[in-house]
Amino acid sequence: MKNTYLLYTTLIGLSLFAISSCSKSTLSDINTDPNRPALVTTPTLLITAEKQLVNALRSEDISLRGAQLFTQYFSQNIYTDPSRYQIPTSYSDNYWTATYKALNNLNEIIKLNSAESTKALASAGTAGTNANQIAIARILKSYAFHSLTDVFGNIPYQSYGNTDPDFEALQQDPDNLTPKYASQEKIYKDILNELQQAADTLIKYQAEKTFGTSDVIYKGENGKWAKFANSLRLRIANRIKTKDASLATSHITDAVKKGVFTSNSDNAVFKYSKTSPNEAPLYRATVTANRKDFAISNVIVEALQGKRGPFSTADPRLAKYAKPTTENGSYFGQPYGLPLAAGNLFPIDKVSLPGDIINAADYAEVLLEYAEVAFLLSENNNWDQTQYLNGTRASLEKWGVSATDITAYLDQLPAANKERVLSQKYLALFNQSIESWSEVRRTGYPLYLIKKGDVVWSGLVEGKQVTYTFNPEVGDAIPSRLVYPIKEQSTNKANYQAALAQQGDDLITNKLWWNK
Repeated sequence: MKNTYLLYTTLIGLSLFAISSCSKSTLSDINTDPNRPALVTTPTLLITAEKQLVNALRSEDISLRGAQLFTQYFSQNIYTDPSRYQIPTSYSDNYWTATYKALNNLNEIIKLNSAESTKALASAGTAGTNANQIAIARILKSYAFHSLTDVFGNIPYQSYGNTDPDFEALQQDPDNLTPKYASQEKIYKDILNELQQAADTLIKYQAEKTFGTSDVIYKGENGKWAKFANSLRLRIANRIKTKDASLATSHITDAVKKGVFTSNSDNAVFKYSKTSPNEAPLYRATVTANRKDFAISNVIVEALQGKRGPFSTADPRLAKYAKPTTENGSYFGQPYGLPLAAGNLFPIDKVSLPGDIINAADYAEVLLEYAEVAFLLSENNNWDQTQYLNGTRASLEKWGVSATDITAYLDQLPAANKERVLSQKYLALFNQSIESWSEVRRTGYPLYLIKKGDVVWSGLVEGKQVTYTFNPEVGDAIPSRLVYPIKEQSTNKANYQAALAQQGDDLITNKLWWNK
C-alpha cells in the first residue's frame, strides 16, 4: 500500500556505512514489497479519510474532554479539571495529527484524479468521474480545515483553487515540513469559494454517483453532496457576517438559491458499525473502556426539564439524550464544574449517564443537519417564526420523538426571538461538540450556561452545609480556542511564532478572528 504522508514527518538519522556500495536500483528493489499494491484506489482513500475525520472530530480528547464540557452538555464526576478549563496540550496534539492525516488522504484523492498518469485509473469502476471525486474531496477538506481553524485560529492550510503563497499545508514532492500558517480570515474566505465551486460542479452532475458504497456519508449521491456544500457555506458565511457583511450575504444568498438542506433526509451523517474496530468514539470511550466519569450535565438536564432557560415546557428529547438514574429512575444531571475535591460527590447511580442513542456502537455522528440550517435561516430573516418551528420540529423528529409529543411541545413553544431561536439551536446541536462550542463562542447563547462565580451545588456533605461555586482554573470564561501542539514550537518554530505575532499569545483566552 502506498504510504500516506503526515503534514510533519519525523526525520531519522541513518548510518550510511553499509549503503555506500549499494546502487540506487538495488535499494529500490529492496524497498519494494511485491505483495502490497503501489496505488490505493480512491474509494478506499475516501472511506479511510471519512472515518479518520469523524474519529478526530468526535475523539475523546477534543470532544468528550473538550467541547462537550465547554458547552456544558457533559460534566465530569471524578476528574473535574477540564470542566474548569485545565486542558492538557496532548488534546491539541492528538486532534491536530489525526485531522491532518485525514486531510492528506483527501488530498491524495485530488492528486490521483488530477495527474495525467493516474486519472484514468482513479475514475475506473464505480469511483466516478475525476471532476466529481475532486469536488467531494474539496468539500471534506473544507470541513476539516473549518473545524481545525475553529479550534486553533491560524493554521497551515491548503486550497485546490487558490495558489496564495500562504497556503503551504499538505505539500509533498518534496515534503514541506515547515509550512506557513494562513490567517483565519484567509482560510474562511477561501473555504467559501472552495465549497461554492465544488457544489456547482456536483449540481451539474447531481444525477450521477461518486465513490459508490465507499462513501459512508451519502452513498455516492452527488445531489446530496451539493446540498451539504451549500449548507456548510451557509453556516460559515453566517459566522463572518460581523467581519465582512457583503461577502457573507453574497454567499448566503447564493447558497440558499442553489439548494440547502430541506429535511432530515439531507443530513450529513457518518454511521459507525456495531462491530469492532468500527464502533463510535463515545461508545469506545465509555463502554469499551468502561469509563463512567462522564455524565450528562445538570445544565442540559434542567434546560430540558423546563427549569432553566426560556422554555418552561418539559422537552421530550431528555429521554433521548440521557438515561434516568439507576437509583430512583429520575433524571439528575451531574453538577457542572465542581472542584476536584467534590468530584466524587455523586456516585454514578445518582446521576444521568449518556443515553442509549448517543452511546450506541453504531451511532450516526452528525456533521451538519437540517435543524441547524433552519435556525440559520431564521436568524438571517430577523428570527423568522416558521424556520424556528421547522428547526425545532426537525430536531425532535431526528431524535425519534413521537408525532403526538412533537405537536404538544411545539404548541407550547413561545414565539421566536433571538434568545429562543439560539437556545433551541443549542439544544439541537447536542453532541456536535466543536460546532456547538463555536456557536456558544459566537453568540453568547444560551444565557443560562454556568459562569464564573455561579453556585454549582449547595447541600449537606457529612452533615455540614456546603456551597460550591464555579471557579475556572484558567481564564474567566469558556475557552476561546485551544493552544497549538507542543511539537509546533520545535518542528515549525518560525511559522508558529509568526502565527502568534498575528493573532496573539498561545492562550485559550485569546479570541479567534471571527469572534473578536
